[in-house]
Amino acid sequence: MSSLADRIRGIVRPGLAAPDPPNPSDPLNTPGPLGPPDPGGLSAVLDGAWRDGCFVIERCWEPLATHGRERIGALASRLEDAAGEAPMFAGGPARPPFMFFDLETTGLSGGAGTHAFLVGCGWFDGNRFVTRQFLMTRHADERPMLEAVARECTRAGALVSFNGRSFDAPVLETRYLFHRLDWFGVRLPHLDVLHPARQFWRRDDWPLCSLGALEQRLVGHRRHRDVPGFEIPARYFQFVRTGDARPLQAVLEHNRLDLLSLAALTSRLLCLARIGPDAACDAREALALGQRYARAGLDARARAAYEKSIAMSRAPRGAFDAVKVDGLRALALAWRRVRQYDEASRCWQALLDIRGCPAAVACEATEALAIHHEHRVRDLASARSFALRTLESTKGETRRPGKDWVQAVGHRLARIDRKLGRASSVRLPELPSLLSPPSSADPMSAPRTSS
Repeated sequence: MSSLADRIRGIVRPGLAAPDPPNPSDPLNTPGPLGPPDPGGLSAVLDGAWRDGCFVIERCWEPLATHGRERIGALASRLEDAAGEAPMFAGGPARPPFMFFDLETTGLSGGAGTHAFLVGCGWFDGNRFVTRQFLMTRHADERPMLEAVARECTRAGALVSFNGRSFDAPVLETRYLFHRLDWFGVRLPHLDVLHPARQFWRRDDWPLCSLGALEQRLVGHRRHRDVPGFEIPARYFQFVRTGDARPLQAVLEHNRLDLLSLAALTSRLLCLARIGPDAACDAREALALGQRYARAGLDARARAAYEKSIAMSRAPRGAFDAVKVDGLRALALAWRRVRQYDEASRCWQALLDIRGCPAAVACEATEALAIHHEHRVRDLASARSFALRTLESTKGETRRPGKDWVQAVGHRLARIDRKLGRASSVRLPELPSLLSPPSSADPMSAPRTSS
């Protein structure tokens, strides 16, 4: 009886995980020749070594080595110079050293049954780029691997990933919790490059924003004989069943290139934020930069970026350009926030001069101009004209303004007419087609603030 009690206490003792129930169908539980006692040639095939019960593969790129169009040393220097811009994208006090990380997993759906069999970490060591990959050769290696990764990341000032917030970090956290280990990611700022990448670099003619697509387009590196992502789990299970590590060679190289391209994109992103809109390659980059500056409270830099975006528009004068419309609207709002109403009014007017300006934007512009001419310019005739135009801009639209908004415009017209010394010629009963129940999903039904 005492022996059984001792076994139970050993299982539930704090800090230790309960063992996995045996599952013969799980390839990870299949006995094999791999492991520290008998590596079975693994070190020779993958050019790695066993460290504290975990198999580790390390590589280094020297400063003069190239990745696409860039030298490794140049990437390291730019990232070091622009490291102060990282909090703008991480949403927290991110600082160097940056730890780039990427997982290869046994499945792409996540969840408790998904294991990270390969954790790749990369960082700049001076002007060199170093990668260290931790491979789980069998189920018993998972805890030593997780402990090794945690030790590696203790010196990091921030984690950098590509879609890591939604996939990599949750997968790792689940495995750490399973083994009752502290999840180090909760203490570190996390810069997920995927979301700013979509904001800065997605185009109608470049709809894909995968790491591989950005690697080709922005970094200038094209992979040869790269293993497709969907094939990686099958290669790993083949290795576990047979002990043949050769299928993993391409997986390791795929993971290393992901880390290197992630570092290159991060360097480009932070360098763009440091230099400012003059470094933008097109209007979309300048607009996205302005939006990031505005979110960080850098209003003057945001306005400069918006102006650059408008100037870089390739659309002919008066022709529709979605990026230009977004830039003009953002600039108008930015000028209004600092009470530069004349500058804001010029932006609103420029929006109205664009053929095909979206109805919601045109409505917002005419309303702002009506308020501006009534209260600041004191041009009541123009104010009345813009107020009427505000109502006209909503006709024929499927998304119509709410009743409160239409009544507010009607009150404005009545007030202007009183100031002009004449009876109002516009009455709300004459506008039944504009009235509709306000909808929380309709941006035109929301209460508006004065410009």
